[in-house]
Amino acid sequence: MLVPQPGNHQIYSMSYTNVNSQKSSSNLLPMVVEQSGVGERAFDIYSRLLRERIVFLGTPIEDEVSNSIIAQLLFLDSEDSERDIQLYINSPGIPPGGFVTPAMAIYDTIQQIRPDVVTICFGAAAGLAALLLAAGTPGKRMSLPDSRLLIHQPFGGAQGQAADIEIRAKEIIYHKSMMNQLLAEHTGQSLEKIEADSERNFYMSAEEAKNYGLIDQVISRQNIPTAGENVTILK
Repeated sequence: MLVPQPGNHQIYSMSYTNVNSQKSSSNLLPMVVEQSGVGERAFDIYSRLLRERIVFLGTPIEDEVSNSIIAQLLFLDSEDSERDIQLYINSPGIPPGGFVTPAMAIYDTIQQIRPDVVTICFGAAAGLAALLLAAGTPGKRMSLPDSRLLIHQPFGGAQGQAADIEIRAKEIIYHKSMMNQLLAEHTGQSLEKIEADSERNFYMSAEEAKNYGLIDQVISRQNIPTAGENVTILK
């Protein structure tokens, strides 16, 4: 949650810029206009959130999205290695026919950077997005109460010669095994239970996800983390 810091007398207003006039209104990019004693500056909303150490994943996970998320995480790591990063997640995971590797690149970055990563689900976290949610710093993985979480095996398909189909099938099986092992590590569930549950779509409410070990707490408006402040680990 973006909260002005004490003593900060800057004033903010919102406007919208169409990133492509030929596209639909869904491509309007909110702009934040910051007014202070030295003048006026405009930021796109994501840059403004980045200043508060907030990273937003709100789309299916593909290469371009993955690269943007990773760049933001690395920038915040280099800027201050001790302050928490908040990663808000509302994502269906990888799109049908997509690749696992963009999501795994984000996962590896979360594990390698020095700051604690507070993961917060709002809306939905499905498939690999649920894994990213669970990959946050233990004790700092959260969800809003009405979010839905979903784990399942990787989607996949192949066509062509039999040898090509076999290669693709082996790759899907590899990623399925890897995801199950990582989910078992982050949730504390047995590998056997993860394998059984993820064989088909396994939906959870926020409270069920907490009991499952995907998150540590269900939060409300009163205890949403303040932007730029470190979060106390929930024991």
